[in-house]
Amino acid sequence: MSDTDASPRSRRHGGRDAKRAARLAQVATSVPFIVRKIPNFEVLGEEGLALIERNADTVLQETGIDFKGDPEVLEIWKDAGADVQGERVRFPRGMCREIIARSAPATYVQHARNPERNVVIGGKNVVFAPNYGSPFVRDLDRGRRYGTIEDFQNFVKLTYSTPYLHHSGGTVCEPVDLPVNKRHFDMVYAHMRYSDKPFMGSVTHPDRANDTVEMSRILFGENWIDPATGRPRTVTTSLINANSPLTWDATMLGALKVYARANQACLVTPFILAGAMSPVTVAGTCTVTLAEAMSGIALIQLLNPGAPAILGSFASSLSMQSGAPTFGTPEPALVLYTMASLARRLGLPFRSGGSLCASKVADAQAAYESANTMIPTCLGGVNFVLHTAGWLEGGLSIGYEKFVMDLDQAGMCHALLAGVDTSENGQAMDAIREVGPGKHFLGCDHTQRNFETAFARAPLSDNNSVEQWEAEGSLDMPKRANAAWKKMLADYADPGLDPAIDEALNDYMARRKASFPDSNV
Repeated sequence: MSDTDASPRSRRHGGRDAKRAARLAQVATSVPFIVRKIPNFEVLGEEGLALIERNADTVLQETGIDFKGDPEVLEIWKDAGADVQGERVRFPRGMCREIIARSAPATYVQHARNPERNVVIGGKNVVFAPNYGSPFVRDLDRGRRYGTIEDFQNFVKLTYSTPYLHHSGGTVCEPVDLPVNKRHFDMVYAHMRYSDKPFMGSVTHPDRANDTVEMSRILFGENWIDPATGRPRTVTTSLINANSPLTWDATMLGALKVYARANQACLVTPFILAGAMSPVTVAGTCTVTLAEAMSGIALIQLLNPGAPAILGSFASSLSMQSGAPTFGTPEPALVLYTMASLARRLGLPFRSGGSLCASKVADAQAAYESANTMIPTCLGGVNFVLHTAGWLEGGLSIGYEKFVMDLDQAGMCHALLAGVDTSENGQAMDAIREVGPGKHFLGCDHTQRNFETAFARAPLSDNNSVEQWEAEGSLDMPKRANAAWKKMLADYADPGLDPAIDEALNDYMARRKASFPDSNV
């Protein structure tokens, strides 16, 4: 067969592939978040959950929580009826739980600048967000290196371009090429400019949280205030980590206060390496996590009743031999399942899980450890999933190849959470009647109507024969992923931003940056 004979056929085949990909993408991008249709998996019954709740209340009452470097917070707790001795706060039994029950919402809407991208967090809803917080970046071409603002913008664009991440996230990587005290401007702006999905704000200083609020006010303009309530719409969800064990520091408290008073959501998450920052047992870790989280969320409600908050749990096991954090092990999965149940009993949205691993590169260890965390994430009933894509090296690195590999699995999770279709089409009785005994279903009308969307697909996976795989270069998964992320960036479609809003944002950033000197503190 000559090249001229093959070319039109190849073009026709490519056209069919392009049309099919477009149709599949249309289906995927129409879902701003997932509504789970499978039940939550529980590992503890009433007796076990009630025991952990009692233990957490005992910790809050007897041991207490330290609130460091914030006299205002100590005064707020004192006025609310807590026992304040120095920076240690002890709470009457059930106090935090009662405050949360009075006003913390079970679900809330985080508004995006594109209303079609709004996400509902809580209930049966699941929102996937990318990696957070890594100072290093890795790819096959350049290896491991410090992240830059260009990397940050790239990951925002990749997140925007995929149908499988619903939220732009926050500090997807640290842009180490920018001053510490000013890089938050460029990070928040990147989310606003290169994506129209919802995003997270800066939490590393109260002033940086306030800059996020002010930039959000500019971005949303007349839509900043909800006319139905007279309060600001919730347009950011920001990560507030406890300094475990049983401590809140001034930095996190400062950011929490700014966001709570502005009606912006706080993702209140004890960050625990079990064995170092909590007991080595699952029940003990859950007790510490619950006590810390309740104290933070109750404070939010004292500051601004009704302000949205997510109960978060990040718990990793620790190697008792080396002291290194480990991932994909059974105990953190049991913590996740248990904490999800406890959050539901409190009536709060829940955050946990992600594609977590300790592997340094996108290899088999990275894959199985990530799967061992993402499957419990889906089954356990997590509402907000940070670190869905890109995590490597215990969070120290974000990998380009790992990012797109994780996107494939996030797509699979969409299908899992959709559950079993029992509609007339799902029952497929017409196909069974048409085919009958001893024949195949490939050519029947039902298969022809459904074949393009019948099964979840992982575009990076190679299911061809070994001969075809060898003929195409014997590419392993990381090499295929390397080509995939580069194509995604090349195909990135800018969502655009109103020039007047863009100008106002840049003017605000320029004035603020000029008002204080650069610093790496």
